[in-house]
Order: sequence, then C-alpha cells, then structure tokens
Amino acid sequence: MTVELKGMKTSREHAAHSYSGYIMLGVLVVLTALAIWSLMSGAPPEGAAKAAKVMFVMRLLGSILGIMVVAAGFFMIQPNQAVVITLFGEYRGTERREGLRWVWPWMIRKKISARAHNVHSERVKINDLRGNPIEIACNVVWRVSDTAQAAFDVDDYKEFTNIQIEAGLRTVGARHPYDDMSDEDETTLRGSADVVNAELCAELNDRLRVAGIVVDEAGLTHLAYAPEIAGAMLRRQQADAVIAARQKVVIGAVGMVEDALNKLAHDGIVQLDDERRAAMVSNLMVVLCSDREAQPVVNAGTLYQ
Repeated sequence: MTVELKGMKTSREHAAHSYSGYIMLGVLVVLTALAIWSLMSGAPPEGAAKAAKVMFVMRLLGSILGIMVVAAGFFMIQPNQAVVITLFGEYRGTERREGLRWVWPWMIRKKISARAHNVHSERVKINDLRGNPIEIACNVVWRVSDTAQAAFDVDDYKEFTNIQIEAGLRTVGARHPYDDMSDEDETTLRGSADVVNAELCAELNDRLRVAGIVVDEAGLTHLAYAPEIAGAMLRRQQADAVIAARQKVVIGAVGMVEDALNKLAHDGIVQLDDERRAAMVSNLMVVLCSDREAQPVVNAGTLYQ
C-alpha cells in the first residue's frame, strides 16, 4: 500500500500472511518419513518394467523436492524484530510475530531490527547564530517504526539516519547563540539545554519521517567554542565574571555603609556633618571594596587642618 507525500509515493507497513513454523515442521517430518519409507520399501525389483522404475524415480524426486520446498520456507523472528516479505518485487507485508514462521520459499525475506539504536555523533564545527565557530555533538536514540518505509523508501536507512542526524544538529546549532552576551533573555545552546534538546528531537523526527524512523531521545553531549576563539571567549567570560562579582561587592558595600551611618546617628555615637560623612563613606567603601587589606592611617590632627 502506498500514499502520496510531497510528490513521492511513500510505502506503508501492513501485516504479512505467514504460517506457523511449528506446524510446517511437522509436515517436514512427515514428508521426510514418507521419502525414507518409499526408498526402503517401494523400490522396484530387478527385471521390473521400465515404467515402474521411472515412476519410482519420479516419486523419489517429488518427495525430495517437497522436503526442499518446505525446508526452505522457515525463518525465525526474535523479540523486537520484523521481517519484510516481498514476492517478485512486490511488497507483501511485514511479519512481526515472534517465533518460528514459514512462507513459500520464493518469497524474499529481509530482517529489520525494531530495537532502539543509540548513536553518538561526531563532533562537528558550525557557526552559531552570531557567527561564532563552535564544536557540537549529540547523542540520539532512534528506532524503526515503519519497516516498509525503512526498506523501500530509502537506500540504506542506517546511513540515511546518521547523515540526517548530523544535518539536523547543524541546523539546530545555527539557530541559537552559544551564550547570552546581551541582557535579553533568549534561548542559548549553553543555557537552554532542555529547549535545545526538544528542538533537536523535533527536527530529527521531521527529517527521518520519510524513512519510517522515530527519534525517542536526542541531546547535546559536547558544546565548546572552536579552538581558534576559545582563548578570547574564555577571557570574555572571565571579565564578565569579574564585573558581576565587583557589582555584587559594591552593592553590598553601599548597604553596609548606609547601615553603619544610620547606626552611628541613631545611637548618638558621633555627630557627622556632610564633609565628615563623605569622608567616612569614602573610607568605608575603600575598606569594603578593596581586593587588598586596608592599611590604617593615624590622623594626629583634625579633618579641617
């Protein structure tokens, strides 16, 4: 059965008609026993007519041919395995029932695994949304859902899957920046793993649908700047970290100075005019924000001298 999809006839899986191999195994045993009995007891005596000898040979050849036909039709199906059956180039269905099965020997049988496959892609170099070269890799869990499409709509479904995984990874990686360099809250490859992994899974399912492949899970396993810009990006990240730390220190210091001045004024420890207040604020900010230990300076005079 075929349907039209984007101008191409796409195959669709349907159940095949096969026989129980255990019943046919009994038939094979019976035919073998009959052939042996015919050979041992049905041989014409010496001097018998030529026609009797010919009939004996014909019966013997018929028994051997029957045994060969029955014996050639057996095939075994393991759990999570399917067999695609064709007859003279025509798709006759897919057999998924486990155990020993039998079809006519002139029907061609092709086994396809329906088990989950795990693929770890190679590291590929791409440019992210901002044009920065990055290295990226992913891990994909996929399986065959439609054996007819996998067998007839692509030449080699495993090779097709590997190529499409790399193509899908390049596409998704180029849609987003590696990291958020602005204040905007946007999706990034490094900071939005769940979103990127879901997008990669959807992209691969869309690409592999033509081959009857379903992606159950996809996720990034490697993400880094390319070596030629890794050093510069590391320095930028370090600078961002220093700025963020300094900003936090300054904000905390301002709060501490404010609390200190309010405490001094509230307890009446010292009365400060605007100039003395400014000097104390300056001294406290230097002590709290400096990355070195503060050195005390003893003032023998007054602030106004």
